[in-house]
Amino acid sequence: MVTFLPSRPGRLADVPAFTRTIGGAESNVACALAAAGHTVRWISRVGADGFGDHLVEAIGAYGVDTSAVRRDADGRPTGVYFRTATDRSTTAHEVAYYRAGSAASAMSPRTMDLADLWSGRVLHLSGITAALSDDCLALMRELSERRAGRPLLSFDVNHRPALWRDDSGPRVLLDLARGADLVFVGDDEAAQLWDLHSPEAIREALPEPAVLVVKAGANGATAFVRDPGTGTGTGTGTGAATGTGAGIGTGAGNGAGTGTADSAVDTVTSVPALAVDVVAPVGAGDAFAAGFLSATLRDLPTEARLRHGHLTAAAVLTDAGDVSAPPARAHADRLAALDDAAWAGLRLGPGWTSGAVEPGQRQEAVPAS
Repeated sequence: MVTFLPSRPGRLADVPAFTRTIGGAESNVACALAAAGHTVRWISRVGADGFGDHLVEAIGAYGVDTSAVRRDADGRPTGVYFRTATDRSTTAHEVAYYRAGSAASAMSPRTMDLADLWSGRVLHLSGITAALSDDCLALMRELSERRAGRPLLSFDVNHRPALWRDDSGPRVLLDLARGADLVFVGDDEAAQLWDLHSPEAIREALPEPAVLVVKAGANGATAFVRDPGTGTGTGTGTGAATGTGAGIGTGAGNGAGTGTADSAVDTVTSVPALAVDVVAPVGAGDAFAAGFLSATLRDLPTEARLRHGHLTAAAVLTDAGDVSAPPARAHADRLAALDDAAWAGLRLGPGWTSGAVEPGQRQEAVPAS
């Protein structure tokens, strides 16, 4: 969808002007993956309007294949939203969605081509799409069914209370997550949705995904990875398709084995977040998912996947928009390969993704205070 960013901090009522850009969880992931060098297709519906033109052109400019995007022929517009400059998790944050009746809300099993959606090694979906309409929910339920031939299904819970028309969100999002192979969820989301207050409790409620990533913001992220040959779930994994409606602890890379509710055996890995000089706090979750997925497509170890998630998130946090170019692969690989002490000492600020500064200089590797 099209996003309007405020020209200054403050309430929506007090912001005099906005800058048009692109947004939307799945398209954010698609752009970041394409910028990281992967073959990516974005699959959606947009209006036959100027905002639809802008969205397709801007996303395509990142190198994303937009050939499967459909234009709505029945007058439904492209979805838009306005937001404030504050952190989404704070009470000061405001967002105004204009997505009801949008072109994307008309996505359904009838209007979307399964061959397109299954065309990549990974299909990435978001809980936002499920909230847009009954048709969108039907599509999401069909895509989350476990069946032969389905690509690895990645699902970001992405709970947006303002989009849900009733109180079905917690149940629906839990069901969709249980159908996925890889799930991203914030610890704050799990607490709000399901009254779950630890990574272990979330894993107990979600034993089905082969990989569960619990994000804890500035406290890092934890990945539960089912050991081969145990537990339930299916899925197969230089490309990804994204379908769209428009570490816990203090040690880096510490792993341990644990059992889940269905007797599967997990390897648990936690990686602390980086110290970041934040410019804008929105979009980091999508970027984290993109970084983790990029490292997954490259078959990197779990610790490296988490670190790449943190690095890609830091690229967005140190830029004003929802989508920012990730660091060059060699640059990110070098930082992801640091030992625990050096990783803990990184502090990233605006401009760090260029790789033009060296460790010990302010924008890349100043020891955190």
